[in-house]
Amino acid sequence: MASRQPFTDSDTADEAVRATCDDASTCKRFATSKGYWTDPYIQYFVRQTGERKAPEINRGYYARVHGMNHLLDAFLRKTECNCQVVNLGAGLDTTFWRLKGINMMPKKYFEVDFSMIVARKIHNIKTKPPLSKQLIETHSTDSLLFDGHSLDSDRYCIIGADLRDLQGLEEKLKKFQLNTELPTLFLSECVLVYMTPEQSSKLVHWVADTFHTAMFVNYEQVNMGDRFGQVMVENLQRRQCTLAGVEVCCSLDSQKERFLSNGWENADALDMMTVYSILPQDDIARIERLEFLDEKELLQQLLQHYCICWASKDKLRLGLSQLAF
Repeated sequence: MASRQPFTDSDTADEAVRATCDDASTCKRFATSKGYWTDPYIQYFVRQTGERKAPEINRGYYARVHGMNHLLDAFLRKTECNCQVVNLGAGLDTTFWRLKGINMMPKKYFEVDFSMIVARKIHNIKTKPPLSKQLIETHSTDSLLFDGHSLDSDRYCIIGADLRDLQGLEEKLKKFQLNTELPTLFLSECVLVYMTPEQSSKLVHWVADTFHTAMFVNYEQVNMGDRFGQVMVENLQRRQCTLAGVEVCCSLDSQKERFLSNGWENADALDMMTVYSILPQDDIARIERLEFLDEKELLQQLLQHYCICWASKDKLRLGLSQLAF
């Protein structure tokens, strides 16, 4: 960790959380190798392992990636890309390269994660020309700021920070020209759940307090009070990975309430089974032909225990509350 402040979580717990970055990246790499979606850049961050992932896991990641992209792309269209995106706990995510490839770049794309993960990502970008070339093409001068724990260019910035240290986070984002007057989208995937409810509430309150026109899209667990949810928690605890914020994951209502009680005007949420059922069904039919799924009930259970929650505040009256599935 970048600092030794007296946070509730131990270093062991933080290390376990950092390991979830590799889990997610490996699952995404495997799903793309099976043809669930196309990502030509993930190969430069994650080696293909011999370990197979179950079909329900692959379909779950398909829903996660397409669900998050749906709201992200809708925000970019609504703001005509005159906006910023801040990806919290971004890990080895490749969204910046996807957006450049489809010519839908925001004014600036920020990523924040633990310094250790950021250092790995920056190393990969520096040493892999297909990654660095795309970055240089969006930059107006010959020089990019690279150091061990941050990367800054005109359109893309990676910052090593701890989301539980809001003062440090704000200082670093402003140092790299985060503009609080621009419409800004915050993304997080299985990040807030590793913070205590108090810590995540402070984070979403800080965003609402700092930006007059903003949207926050959060993917994480839901309906965690039943037996299936308890097994998920126990499996993670065996890896010393504690879901410190699991009480916010009781229901879709509790997910929405985190935002509505912390300065956001609107909030909505859907479980991933619902998202899966309303994504373009021709593509769903295509991916369902990729692998035989023996137990459809298992997929349904899995998807019912994850959700996407999105919140907005809209002083500029852009119509952000209309963004949905």
